[in-house]
Amino acid sequence: MSEYGDVGHAEQAPMTNPTTVHEVQADEAIVSRISLVEDQPLADRAPAFEQLVDELRAHLEGTDGEARRSGA
Repeated sequence: MSEYGDVGHAEQAPMTNPTTVHEVQADEAIVSRISLVEDQPLADRAPAFEQLVDELRAHLEGTDGEARRSGA
């Protein structure tokens, strides 16, 4: 036990934080999407990855991505 108490066991606690659960689900969804893209023929991968990048960028920037796609 450390001088700060038994904090080392907090990492082993079950995930009950909704934010953490959502992040794990989002990570799994991204990995799944990447796997789907990688299974496509080589010529189709670039456009599929570009679409995924656009969607992720729009999510991170808090937009729907339409402004970037329309050239604005």
